[in-house]
Amino acid sequence: MVDCGEGTQRQILRAGVGFKRLNHILLTHGHLDHILGLAGLLSTFMRWEAIDEVNIYGTRHTLDRVHDLLFGVVLRGQDPGMPLNLIEIKPGLIFNTDKFQIKAFSVDHRGSSSLGYVFEEYPHRPFLAELAESLNIPPGPWRRDLVQGKTVALQDGRLITPDMVLGEAKPGTKLAVVGDVGKPFKLVDHVRGADAIVTEATYLAEELEMAEKFGHSTAEQSAQLAKEAGAKQLILNHVSRRYRDDAILAEAQAIFPNTHLANDFDAFQIKASTA
Repeated sequence: MVDCGEGTQRQILRAGVGFKRLNHILLTHGHLDHILGLAGLLSTFMRWEAIDEVNIYGTRHTLDRVHDLLFGVVLRGQDPGMPLNLIEIKPGLIFNTDKFQIKAFSVDHRGSSSLGYVFEEYPHRPFLAELAESLNIPPGPWRRDLVQGKTVALQDGRLITPDMVLGEAKPGTKLAVVGDVGKPFKLVDHVRGADAIVTEATYLAEELEMAEKFGHSTAEQSAQLAKEAGAKQLILNHVSRRYRDDAILAEAQAIFPNTHLANDFDAFQIKASTA
């Protein structure tokens, strides 16, 4: 999960997704509207959820505020009942598995040591079933091992290498989550080629001066970022209730047509571009 605003645990319950696998929480920055929900979430975990551990990631500035909130207000000397790890991170690689990696990058937002995150699958080579058929490779463990990059020996004694049945490498899916940001133009290289960018649209262009004063972006600026970065999709959040949704979308879509406005409980499927 990225950030944890007030009421997060309530919305998780309403969505029916549960808490069991919620072990990693990435924080963009330490402003209260992005961390206050940690108090309720931890309280919920302590009451009735069997959670193995909770890892909360952020900059030192962010974690100092989280520590004050959780240990100074919620716990106040109590045992959380599970390992509760506050993990300081800096821009760069912060997490990887055998399928994907997460990198952090610096974001300008009112001196808050903010971070954005890029989730990116590793490139993969597609299995070409027609080549496997032409080589009379039977279904089963032989094909599985070839997909995993292993050379296999068939029952007739032939050795088949992965290069004989795998296509050219294709990039994996890339998702960029920016959070609150002033000067979004500085992030183009970090989010370049993303299949989707999730970022804010707190203001409209008519209040650009206000956006700059408080370190936020306009819908127009976020759309320009997506366009310059060659992104495939833009998902806007953190919008002000002073504007109508259609006004926010109109401003962004005039520059970047494939723009969506996120609402609670919306689900977006992000896929690697086939172009």
